[in-house]
Amino acid sequence: MGVRGHLRQRGADSFQLIVYAGRDPVSGKDRYVRRGFRGSKRAAQQALARLVTEVGDGEHVGTDATFAELLERWYERSVADWSPATAREHRSIIDRQLVPALGAKAVTKLTTADIDSLYARLRKRGVPGGRPLGPASVRRTHGVVHAALAQAVRWKWLRVNPAANATPPRVVAPEIVPPAPADVVRLLQLLADLDAPLHAYVRLAATSGARRSQIVGLRWSDIDFEGATVTFARAVVLGPSGVEVRNTTKAKRTYRIALDAGTLDVLAAHWTRCTDNAKVCGVKLSGSAYVFSNEVDGAVPWRPDATSHRFTRVCAKAGLDGVRLHDLRHYVATRMLSTGADVRTVAGRLGHANPSVTLNVYAQFLPQSDRRAAEDLAALLDEA
Repeated sequence: MGVRGHLRQRGADSFQLIVYAGRDPVSGKDRYVRRGFRGSKRAAQQALARLVTEVGDGEHVGTDATFAELLERWYERSVADWSPATAREHRSIIDRQLVPALGAKAVTKLTTADIDSLYARLRKRGVPGGRPLGPASVRRTHGVVHAALAQAVRWKWLRVNPAANATPPRVVAPEIVPPAPADVVRLLQLLADLDAPLHAYVRLAATSGARRSQIVGLRWSDIDFEGATVTFARAVVLGPSGVEVRNTTKAKRTYRIALDAGTLDVLAAHWTRCTDNAKVCGVKLSGSAYVFSNEVDGAVPWRPDATSHRFTRVCAKAGLDGVRLHDLRHYVATRMLSTGADVRTVAGRLGHANPSVTLNVYAQFLPQSDRRAAEDLAALLDEA
């Protein structure tokens, strides 16, 4: 059915132009665009025709929905395409920051000034009961606001996105400070006597560069002791409903890397401990069992967050306060670059789908490799 409209005479040379604009996508009620007009009836009919054309072209869009209703519709539509971590973060931003502050406001009444005021409040006071948010956190909030309002534009609830001209704070990338090799060795020595399973985990993390989610997602069948390789094919992550096992890595790919003899020995010893414990309990450990599990049969992987807390406590005992589990990944990347490994090799070991990602993150460490390359080239000339 085409766009339709009619005139309503309100007085001498005074009319109201009324054009049907379809049903509101949230309330289901009929929507109308109304305009006052003063002039002759013929001129009013011409103005009505123009307004009918504008509505048909989508120039007069709108909705009765509140910002909270938009956020819910956008979340429900998009969540299937996100990682569990992203879904959990977006859910928290919506519930703790956006709905309390702007949820009751009509989408069509939301302005760029409203959005900038929210960002300023988050920087200054944070959310009730919380602390002021840093620039990176506010940037993530902006990402949610912008994406939800962009969807409103695609749904023709809005003509323009008020977040497009908002000014979230500038974020300065933090400097990467990986632990020194001596610190990693000290940590491993402590773990060898204190926590053998975590020792195996840290040894693998410090030689593979794999993400936490991928290591806790390892099954024994992923480790090829004869071929000296490990395959990363899944990830264990925290989603909105708790722990989830995803049959893909963060980069949406399965990849295999080589393992050194020392790491294989540590993993073999861990396998022996696990099989012995299972045997005592009358259980046979299968290849599908998780490498890192608190269950005798290896049926349930370690929780990612519990793994980090466990690591942090050991670091405190080793006098390495401030070292995070993820810093072992940085340690692998920076040591490889500093010892002359090419970027593509580093990217492959880290599981980056594209070496450009590696370059963007670790560009500050490339000058070290460049200096060594210059010295190696000069040595060739000197020898000749």
